[in-house]
Amino acid sequence: MRFSGQRIAVTGGAGEIGGRIVEKLLTEGAEVTVLDRQAPKDPRASFLECDLANPVGLESLARVMGEQPWDILINLAGVQYFGPMEGESPESLRRTPGINLLAPMRLAHAVAPGMRARGRGQIVNIGSIFGSINFAHFASYSSSKAGLRAFSQALRRELSGSGVAVTYIAPRAVKTGFNSPKVLQFAALTKMAMDEPGFVATRIVEAIAARRDDVYLGSPEAIFVRLNAIFPALVDRALAAADRRVSQLFA
Repeated sequence: MRFSGQRIAVTGGAGEIGGRIVEKLLTEGAEVTVLDRQAPKDPRASFLECDLANPVGLESLARVMGEQPWDILINLAGVQYFGPMEGESPESLRRTPGINLLAPMRLAHAVAPGMRARGRGQIVNIGSIFGSINFAHFASYSSSKAGLRAFSQALRRELSGSGVAVTYIAPRAVKTGFNSPKVLQFAALTKMAMDEPGFVATRIVEAIAARRDDVYLGSPEAIFVRLNAIFPALVDRALAAADRRVSQLFA
């Protein structure tokens, strides 16, 4: 079994994708601890209750994490706002980067010294295709995931040669309760493909086992990621018509 005896922490491990990841890791022999506001469905997993958006709670969790030896940290938890930026509440503007970016950074900061000292370990950050192709009406979500991508790359370079791997995985849209009705309308208007949670969980576990660097899920999306990095104006034009259609949702 690929994860036999490994101690793995998973933020958001009680969710639809997280629960499937936890189940797969447990089946492959891992000792899994779920970091979430609600308990995991699988009783085999340990549970640390936490609110990653709460600075005091995050610091308390980071101290606990830093005191224990971990083989793998999986930063999966995330939140999303969809709509015009001026309609997003100040609380959401604080909460989104807090959970999507600051919490993964702080937890990596807590566990990396122990991993480096032992000469082994892996930090896994689950981002999004939206962190590379920055869609209109997802400003806070896209920017926080773009930051997570940059953090992953910088940390990987910093830990090079230490035995500690940094894996960044960017799924495209997934069919979960995470999506609001308006997001589903957006998907229909733009003909955006959406993957099943089980498929995404399997791909994530495979990428972790292979200790991959960067993984982008979805064939046309992965191509657009590269195109957007080189010719963003071209992608602007390609998305313009869809953006106009989507803006009608908020008229």
